[in-house]
Amino acid sequence: DILRGIAIGGIVLIHFIEQLNFYMFPEPSSELMAKVNACVWDTTFFLLAGKMYAIFSMLFGLSLFIQHDNQAQQGADFRPRFVWRMVLLMLFGLFDLLFYNGDILTVYAVCGVLVLPFVRASNKVLVAATVLFALQPIEIAYIVMGLFDASTTSLNLGSSELFKAILPAQAEGSWFDVAVKGLENGFPVNYLWAIEHGRMTQTVFLFLLGIFIGRKRLFYDEDNNITIWKRILVVSLCAFAVLFPLYKIVPDMVEIASVRKSLSVMLNMWKNLAMMLIYVSGVVLLYYRTSVRNILAKIAPYGKMSLTNYLTQSIIGGFVFYNWGLGMYRYSGHASSLLLGVLCVALQYIFCCWWLS
Repeated sequence: DILRGIAIGGIVLIHFIEQLNFYMFPEPSSELMAKVNACVWDTTFFLLAGKMYAIFSMLFGLSLFIQHDNQAQQGADFRPRFVWRMVLLMLFGLFDLLFYNGDILTVYAVCGVLVLPFVRASNKVLVAATVLFALQPIEIAYIVMGLFDASTTSLNLGSSELFKAILPAQAEGSWFDVAVKGLENGFPVNYLWAIEHGRMTQTVFLFLLGIFIGRKRLFYDEDNNITIWKRILVVSLCAFAVLFPLYKIVPDMVEIASVRKSLSVMLNMWKNLAMMLIYVSGVVLLYYRTSVRNILAKIAPYGKMSLTNYLTQSIIGGFVFYNWGLGMYRYSGHASSLLLGVLCVALQYIFCCWWLS
């Protein structure tokens, strides 16, 4: 719950600084404000983008394992019920698209069904599948094709054109216009973009990783788990120290466009994974071995209501930024958008504590 709370809070902040997939920012009022906005944007994306989503996705796989394992101990098969839960998640995602075209729940619903067969697979099969998806097979295929044929173009399923067609409704339309475009364009955009940018395979990988972590009971303070998390922290720090400069340097050294893009996707995913594991291992160690545990525990209510928080941030954010609400996209730059996100998280947190009480 603590990790999920951190993840959903970070996701809300990213969505708000992006103005919920709008990106129509006003001109900065001064050169100083332009520098502040740039600093806020770069820092927020460096710390949160791709990492919070990764934590959230990994915990989705962990939750699947926990639910399945609990039912298995009672002699019940959780898989049919999980499929039904994915149907419900798809419906929640369609509701979310009425407000925010960047919904992830519909993608989760499909990926959840895809990983379901692995919940009862052997450890060898589970590890093999996890490694396969971690290697980004689509990107590897495009790198190989690009090396053999330099004229190979990067994977383009048309998500960019569909996304651009949504913007007029956000800028000038009513809520109904936004809702229609969210269902008409936002629904396919999320899948197409996820495939184009490696997010689909990343999501499956992270779900599988969560199942594996659940099997190994790594989030329990037992056996030598703390030692394992210490090793994960050290390895992740070293991996990030290597992967981050590679991500910044290597793709620009490649002339073939398709290879350059696929290398960028792969290295970005791997360095985000390393940073995500730094966060997760750090939280685990702080929780089990320091007095910070008491402070971290206060985050739990926010994580317990992660689905509610995800859906309400879309409604609140859409009202704040889009034309059908306050239309703050006309006035809010990166820094003020982030502050609005902080305010949203704070209000959600207060509500969560009140509701759970």
